Amino acid sequence: MTTKILKIDKTVDKYEAELKYAAEIIKNGGLVVFPTETVYGLGADGTNPEAAKRIYEAKGRPSDNPLIIHIADPSDAEKYTFTTPLYYKLAKHFMPGPLTVILKAQQSIPNETRANLSTVAVRCPANPIARMLIKYAGVPIAAPSANLSGSPSPTNAEHVIDDMMGRVNMIIDGGDSDFGLESTIVKIEDDDSVTLLRPGKITAEELKAVCGKVTVSSAVTEALKEGEIALSPGMKYRHYAPKSPVFLLDGALNNCIEYIKSIFGDKNIAILAYTSDFREIKEKLPHAYLYEFGDKENEELQAHTLFNILRDADKRDFDAIFAPLPRREGIGLALYNRMIRAAAYQIIRM
Repeated sequence: MTTKILKIDKTVDKYEAELKYAAEIIKNGGLVVFPTETVYGLGADGTNPEAAKRIYEAKGRPSDNPLIIHIADPSDAEKYTFTTPLYYKLAKHFMPGPLTVILKAQQSIPNETRANLSTVAVRCPANPIARMLIKYAGVPIAAPSANLSGSPSPTNAEHVIDDMMGRVNMIIDGGDSDFGLESTIVKIEDDDSVTLLRPGKITAEELKAVCGKVTVSSAVTEALKEGEIALSPGMKYRHYAPKSPVFLLDGALNNCIEYIKSIFGDKNIAILAYTSDFREIKEKLPHAYLYEFGDKENEELQAHTLFNILRDADKRDFDAIFAPLPRREGIGLALYNRMIRAAAYQIIRM
């Protein structure tokens, strides 16, 4: 397949013809990668079962991993789902933006898009390129992250080109993603409570301030149990992971350094280091390749850079990658969720 690359910026009015051309690809069953404020999405017509199958094929993604449909306006969910007052309450506070809500699906969304579930995940992105593309397509765009299944999600077009060139019809290069981790996913339960299935920029604390009762699913911090159904993307399989093994370290800096020395000696390793720890690690582990992970308190910067670091690490063939274990509050919970999956739950506690 020949892949066309379209480079545009967020002044979408200048690119009406180009975005209408991309929308025609979607309407005709093709695949278009597009930017969002979280990560890049691999898009196809969410009402077209054959197009949904092409997404799974392009990613090498298991077909029991449901897709998110992207809409141009929160009210468009009426066409594809059974909305509730709580959905509109969440939409008023967080949409357009990095929130995905799981609702009961209408028959307009085929089984191939929703992985045979009775529900479908709905998101209205804030990125103007994404919203204009959806508007011109006139259909909900089903779009997981535009990476090969299991690898770190793409936060710029270079990442997408590495994974998707020759697998999709078009890649829209809209620059770097603003946030860098996928959207927050919640499910509205029958009792009008909310279950947090995947944390993101919109935190559990922010959700509680709007809708009261929020339960954090055990799948956020633990692996799914045998036979448990994945209700949203990112729950079931090893995700966000580079080729090299990743280990998360939980303990005082000196203890972590001594552990690395004793177990990995002079092997080819990488370390994600907080700015305050950078000099000490460099002095005590001079052979290690260090990635500066920002200030310990600056979790937004860590979120923005995490996948970029993991993708760079993929090119360097490390024997192991080490990173600090994030906290489990605020945006830290989103980092924790992505990093324990990248590490296949390998946490070293000192």
